[in-house]
Amino acid sequence: MIQDDIIVFGDYNWKVLDVKDDKLLIVSEDIIELHWYHREFTGVTWADCALRNYLNNEFYTKFSSNEKSKILAVTNTNLNNQWFRTKGGTDTLDKVFLLSLEEVCTYFGNSAGNLLVKGKQRWLIDDDNNEMRKAKFGSENHWWRLRSPGYYDRTSASVQSNGCVYVRGKGVYGRPKDGGGVRPALWLKT
Repeated sequence: MIQDDIIVFGDYNWKVLDVKDDKLLIVSEDIIELHWYHREFTGVTWADCALRNYLNNEFYTKFSSNEKSKILAVTNTNLNNQWFRTKGGTDTLDKVFLLSLEEVCTYFGNSAGNLLVKGKQRWLIDDDNNEMRKAKFGSENHWWRLRSPGYYDRTSASVQSNGCVYVRGKGVYGRPKDGGGVRPALWLKT
């Protein structure tokens, strides 16, 4: 496997983001469903949000026993939002997770430099890598969630339907109306 390959695992197609020794970091090629980050509009971090619980429990159970044996539990560092200094919360042990701001800016082209310096970019990163970050839900491009916090603790960062990284983020519940796209990620033993 090499970076950007598409593999089939479980019922989904996955894009390979990273290859390290005998493991792969993969993310669903498309948005698999729409889901709120949390169950109410309140301050919450990835460690305590309803979407993390759903991915590591209900969603995880959709894999067969053999597939589960290949999914690695990893410690995710949940950094503060670099532009707005919103707290990212504690590190988490996850089998299935969402990508962070840092990961989406690293693995979908190289926008990491744009994440480091807010400059004139008030709310989002709009650069040459937008096309790589676009994802479909059904037949249409749709926005998708990241695990990183947004502007304040009632928002999570996201990727817009046009591929811009929305560092400011969208509400964890209630608005926008559809809850947001989910592109699960996981580390897989090869």
